[in-house]
Amino acid sequence: MRALLDKGRIRLRNVGVVMLILGILAVAFPFATTVAFKTVIGWLFLIGAAGHFYSAFNADTPTRRWIDIVQGALFGIVGGWLAFFPLAGIVTLTALLAIAFILQGFLEAIMAVRLSQFPGWKWMLASSGIAILAGILIFAELPSSATWVIGLLLGINLLSSGFSCLMVSIAMGKVVRG
Repeated sequence: MRALLDKGRIRLRNVGVVMLILGILAVAFPFATTVAFKTVIGWLFLIGAAGHFYSAFNADTPTRRWIDIVQGALFGIVGGWLAFFPLAGIVTLTALLAIAFILQGFLEAIMAVRLSQFPGWKWMLASSGIAILAGILIFAELPSSATWVIGLLLGINLLSSGFSCLMVSIAMGKVVRG
């Protein structure tokens, strides 16, 4: 059992290190990260379009076939736009991110109020305020924020995840040795 735990710990440590390196690069080069991330999303949409067209080819009813053709066309247009025009759409994607932050913040505030009888609910309320503020600040800085926001946030997420993987790996090491 200790050997399995140690093997998992080493894998988790390696994943953490890779995520930290990617996070540092993303924070250091937020514009390049934003463009790369947008391009990857575009290719995922293109793969989805291929799936819809395949499904349309194998549909059992004309209605289903047309629905898949329309969905495939929409996915293809969006995917092509995101994948093949790297600078186009970054502002739109950033605006959508700001909207998502604001909506998430409002929903989190509602949940915090509903949980107000439990200890710690104020942390959730504070988190909701931060999300709303982040969304507003991103909107306030558009279009210039589009060049760095997505890459920076992705980098911060990678750093946070990498750090947590390392911390869990360290804790697992104490269990293995202890």
